[in-house]
Amino acid sequence: MTTLAAHSGGCQCGAVRYRAAGPLAYPHLCHCRMCQKAAGNYFMPLAAAQRSEFMLTRGEPTWFHSSDLVRRGFCGTCGTPLFYDSAESDSLNIVLGSLDEPNSVKPVMQSNTGRKMIWFHELDGLPIEPEAETPDRENAIAASNQQHPDHDTANWPSGASHE
Repeated sequence: MTTLAAHSGGCQCGAVRYRAAGPLAYPHLCHCRMCQKAAGNYFMPLAAAQRSEFMLTRGEPTWFHSSDLVRRGFCGTCGTPLFYDSAESDSLNIVLGSLDEPNSVKPVMQSNTGRKMIWFHELDGLPIEPEAETPDRENAIAASNQQHPDHDTANWPSGASHE
């Protein structure tokens, strides 16, 4: 794991991109029910970027007010969860899976563990499925891939080929 001084990221389709110029604070896994629903998953990994160091570099997120104090930003085109924004904070939380280099930010805490799945401790004991991807299938997926690459691009979509 590396610690980066700046982070970039965005949604799956590339319509929304962002950059956080400084380090991300309080990287954690939130297990609250609102985060579970917003992520469509068992938890949501988040970390805070100072608003003064954050900027959108492409597009605008769509916002959903999940409560009076919190709104959640996502891509209105592909649905990727991107942000957790609390009206009470001088920072904006970024969904860590949307980072170009998600491995660069390791969670250091968990929150709202009362909603954590009670069987999480069993996951490492599950059997591991053999790789399902064959070279032919990987080539077919690569040829039709519409996912934005994990880096900034001048234009997207780029037309017949991806940047």
